This record gives sequence, structure tokens and C-alpha cells, in this order.
Amino acid sequence: MIEGVKHIVAVASGKGGVGKSTVTANLALAMAAEGYRVGILDADIHGPSQARMLGVAEGTRPESAGEKRLKPLEAHGLQAMSMAFMIDVREPTVWRGPMVAGAFQQLLTQTVWDDLDVLFIDMPPGTGDIQLTLAQKVPVDGAVIVTTPQDIALLDARKGIEMFRKVNVPTFGVVENMSLHVCSNCGHSEPIFGEGGGERIAAEYDTQLLGRLPLTLAIREQADGGKPTVVAEPDGEVTATFRDMARQVAEQLGNAVEDEGPDISFSE
Repeated sequence: MIEGVKHIVAVASGKGGVGKSTVTANLALAMAAEGYRVGILDADIHGPSQARMLGVAEGTRPESAGEKRLKPLEAHGLQAMSMAFMIDVREPTVWRGPMVAGAFQQLLTQTVWDDLDVLFIDMPPGTGDIQLTLAQKVPVDGAVIVTTPQDIALLDARKGIEMFRKVNVPTFGVVENMSLHVCSNCGHSEPIFGEGGGERIAAEYDTQLLGRLPLTLAIREQADGGKPTVVAEPDGEVTATFRDMARQVAEQLGNAVEDEGPDISFSE
């Protein structure tokens, strides 16, 4: 187990560009709004984005907590750790797979998390080194898969679900992002990425469709501005959807974060 963390939930997509990091930030904030102590680990070493989304000022560095130990930063009531806190975000991280996996493991195990009920891990796209390192080193309670309704995105979402199956991590559910495009001028909505994809893949793998989220200008502006929707519009319709998702995730964690959680074995 990771010291100071009761439960770990991976948020994955299999494919980039589907809004996984935006979902992670808002889902974590929604869980915190439900009364839980929550943290985010940004596991995308090559393209970390949680620092920007959580409004952490560029150049902010975590404090030392002893030899090779770091305190997470705090933003909007969340504890957060990201590679973006360690490097100049303008510089590319030109590392091979083993170095990336090693950096991720250091962030995970050398961060001094302060009594978290749930740690959300914002996974990078794909099913590579970081996913394998996570599965082998950490008892993950479950995964949330983010996809758009588009068939191309669903192909990679399936790979993500199958990857977690191979390492005995249950899928808590599917989030269908960008279900509808909502025009900011007239309010007209249309399913520009197709319809029903999230529901189909959830049924195919006998898991839940946790919720559908629209594609709107406001969600993008709020994420880029460092105040995700759950913070910017606490009484809004999208926030209500995220809070419902958070309650479903909490229920699947046993509906009581005080429990130690299930013992999960991992394949070598």
C-alpha cells in the first residue's frame, strides 16, 4: 500500500484527446465535495496537465519532507503531485520507457500523502510502461475509463479495459465525454462524435456508464483557467453529473472509505 492513501482509482482512456485529464480533475473535486480527502497524481510524465488545470502557478515547487520525500501541493482542497512541479513545462521530457516508469514510481512512492481517502491517478494515454508499473507495484482498487462516443475512441477504450482486466483491476465504469456539442450562442446541441458509444462499451464489458458529459466552451475555458467546472460552477448541471459519478465511485469502493479495501493480486 502507498503510505497515507486508503484507496487508489486510475482514470484512463487508452487514447489521447478525449478529455481524460479534465474528467480526472473534476471527478476528484466532486469526490472532495462529497466530503472525502482526495489527491491527484498526474502520471503523464511526457505531457503533464494537472498543474495548469488546478491553477498551480508555473514554477511552484513542492517542499521537501526529508531525504527523497516531497510534500504534495494543494489546490482547491486537493493534494496534487505532477512532473510539472519538477521541471520547466516548456521543456520536453525526452526519456525512454524505463526512465519514465522510474520517474512515475518515484512520484507515487516518495510523495508524502496526508491521510487520503482516495488518490486518483491521471494515467497517460495508451497501455505501456506506466500502466504496467502501476499494475505491478500498487494495489489499485479500480479504474474509470474515459471515452468519446466516436468509434475510433472506443477501439482504444476497449484496449484500456482489457489491459486492466489482465492485471486484475476492476473497471468501475465508463465516462462518455463530449457526448453532445452545445453551441454557446444558441444552445443547440448535436452529437458530433456519434451517439451511444459509452453505453455500448459499458454493456459489452458488464460495467456501468457513470455519466455523459457535454462538449462546451465553458468546460474548456474553466480547465485552461485553473478552475475546473466543479469549482467554477458548483451548482451547475455538469457539476451535478460529476458529483453523481463521484457517489457511484464511492459506492464501488465499498461506500465507506474508512474500510481497508479489497486485496487485489497482480500478474507478474
